Amino acid sequence: MEEESTHEIQTPLCKSPQCCNYVVILLLVLNHSNLLSNFPAVSKQYGSNAATSSSQATKSLSEINEMEEHEENSPVEQVALTVSTADDPSLPVLTFRMWVLGTLSCVLLSFLNQFFWYRTEPLTITAISAQIAVVPLGQLMAAKITDRVFFKGTRWEFTLNPGPFNVKEHVLITIFANSGAGSVYAIHIVTVVKVFYKKHITFFVSLLVVFTTQVLGFGWAGIFRRYLVEPAAMWWPANLVQVSLFRALHEKENRSKGSVTRTQFFVIAFICSFAYYVFPGYLFEMLTSLSWICWIFPKSVLAQQLGSGLYGLGIGALGIDWSTISSYLGSPLASPWFATANVAAGFVFLMYVLIPICYWLNVYHAKTFPIFSDELFTSTGQEYNISAIIDSKFHLDIAAYEREGRLYLSTFFAVSYGVGFAALTATIVHVALFHGSEIWEQSKASFQEKGMDVHTKLMRKYKQVPEWWFVCILLITIAATIFACEYYNDQLQLPWWGVLLACAIAIVFTLPIGIITAITNQTPGLNIITEYIIGYIYPGYPVANMCFKVYGYISMTQAITFLQDFKLGHYMKIPPRTMFMAQIVGTVIACLVYLGTAWWLMETISDICDTTASNSVWTCPSDTVFYDASVIWGLIGPRRIFGDLGTYEAINWFFLAGAIAPVLVWLASKAFPDQEWIRLINMPVLIGATGMMPPATAVNYTTWIIVGFLSGFVVYRYRPDLWRRYNYVLSGALDAGLAFMGVLIYFCLGLEGISVDWWGNNLDGCPYASCPTAEGVVVEGCPVFT
Repeated sequence: MEEESTHEIQTPLCKSPQCCNYVVILLLVLNHSNLLSNFPAVSKQYGSNAATSSSQATKSLSEINEMEEHEENSPVEQVALTVSTADDPSLPVLTFRMWVLGTLSCVLLSFLNQFFWYRTEPLTITAISAQIAVVPLGQLMAAKITDRVFFKGTRWEFTLNPGPFNVKEHVLITIFANSGAGSVYAIHIVTVVKVFYKKHITFFVSLLVVFTTQVLGFGWAGIFRRYLVEPAAMWWPANLVQVSLFRALHEKENRSKGSVTRTQFFVIAFICSFAYYVFPGYLFEMLTSLSWICWIFPKSVLAQQLGSGLYGLGIGALGIDWSTISSYLGSPLASPWFATANVAAGFVFLMYVLIPICYWLNVYHAKTFPIFSDELFTSTGQEYNISAIIDSKFHLDIAAYEREGRLYLSTFFAVSYGVGFAALTATIVHVALFHGSEIWEQSKASFQEKGMDVHTKLMRKYKQVPEWWFVCILLITIAATIFACEYYNDQLQLPWWGVLLACAIAIVFTLPIGIITAITNQTPGLNIITEYIIGYIYPGYPVANMCFKVYGYISMTQAITFLQDFKLGHYMKIPPRTMFMAQIVGTVIACLVYLGTAWWLMETISDICDTTASNSVWTCPSDTVFYDASVIWGLIGPRRIFGDLGTYEAINWFFLAGAIAPVLVWLASKAFPDQEWIRLINMPVLIGATGMMPPATAVNYTTWIIVGFLSGFVVYRYRPDLWRRYNYVLSGALDAGLAFMGVLIYFCLGLEGISVDWWGNNLDGCPYASCPTAEGVVVEGCPVFT
């Protein structure tokens, strides 16, 4: 389920934790083709034509390369192949261009990501769009803006144009963009309280929660920075792909006859994406999910359950729409094929093996409910009236709950929680078995000075950020959080001890999970654990449960995000204090824009998050799942759902199943060491493949897998030259074109209520896909089985 996922800490180019096992493939291809020209020794080692590459380089670059050959390098091979060991401290960083483009990138990405977040097919605009798009803008500013020096000869001397647009400016702009590229998780709380529960929460309290949850992670990041950023052992694999792209974008590129440069290709693809989205976004919305089986069997419940891409198993369903493809799993162009194959295997097992077996064997009265749904039901298959079991103090009325009866989930929803349980334990066991010794050895090295590599030594010439800065931020943020929860307890419900307990969980898990992420690129999620803990300790308070989860889980993931950005700055030799300032400013801007956009949409769209509204694209799928979780874990509590007082107690066996699965793969790899494919079976990835479902639907997965296969296997294998030159550029262009056309359609047509009413704008065309098939169950608009 999306709210059980850990996509908030995912990086722009390698969004899935599973990339760790295969990211080396990407790095070697990029280095071998584009980057080894800057590493003559390595180029010779891999058989590259160093002479040809050198002839295209400048004299100064050749001199730097000669120096690099004789310098020490990182003990991690992938880092040594990718990250330059040269640094030019004289490059201007805090420039007028950086502030303008960085702020613009942060504001635009924050607005666009929150704007699309409430839509049926949400789109996350990654920082890669800004990373690529700002290059020509930066070069244009460098060429056109005056280079006049103001207040020359005084201490206030400055210029708007200090010279050519350089890579360090570019990195800081991308850090700004990263602040706007991820979601602000705390806004789920605001949306759920205002829209779903229809309770009171003020803008000021909302702003307090958003700021404190986002900034709290700085404290943990500062405390563990010395262990997770400086040591060579903590190498953060996903950052290497971004470093490769930075270097590729700043190398001089000569256009060969009959080809286009990356920048030209970006512009062409952007225009095509921009123009095309008018069809799935407005004129022909059925392109979002072409469920053709439903057209052949318009009256068959079974056929529509099987064929619906949005409300069924999605057999044969296709979405010719980039937002369908990239809404939940990110860009398939950024996923290595073997990672995509693991996701495909997990999806097929859940959707086409486990769910059909459970449904047609009527496990947990499955036929009483839709085959695919994230809604909450009564025992008779009707929508559960949540407001009937909430008392005047906004917590569970136990007597009313007993009158209304137990809450039921669709079997798919219940099994999805089970899969989340299994993925958690599978991740822990998999990392222990396959990476345990590596983590232990590299963790010991991280606490010793000998683990400091050439990059850390180069960074020593810059002023470091004092640790007391982070401690002050941490203490002030905790104090502000306690104040908010106590003074506004009627709105937030979480007591002061809940804040301290959430902080304790975050600080305990930040270092071990940070080590796992920095070495393996896998990040175990804490949200299920946090929900479980507060659900048992403090049941009946839904907002308290949401706040505890956000403070305990998201503050840790924010810390990981900040640390990963620090490591990117570390590799690119950005002054630490400048990096720190960019992160702080970017976070503040993102919080204001995210909340302002969300509040504006909630106040101006009358039927926002109403799934019953005809043809509404504002169905808030992610917030719906978050709301359901607040009911399950917070209002009613895990004991009455998954415990001894609940219906789904057996789902807890998934914890054990998830722990056993990696052991079987590990034993098989030991028994058959020559079979390399066995080690490519990544159980955390395979089991957790469908962690975005719901709100992600079958068509999101089927089309994502198809495009991932075409890009990561077909093009990568048979046309590697095209893949390495244009793959990531195409991903960013598709994101950007779709985003701008989506916003243009809304402002020009959506605000005026202008729509096209015809069968092509019926999103799925499968009205019976959500119908139950149990005998005697009556649901409006569905046939009754007898």
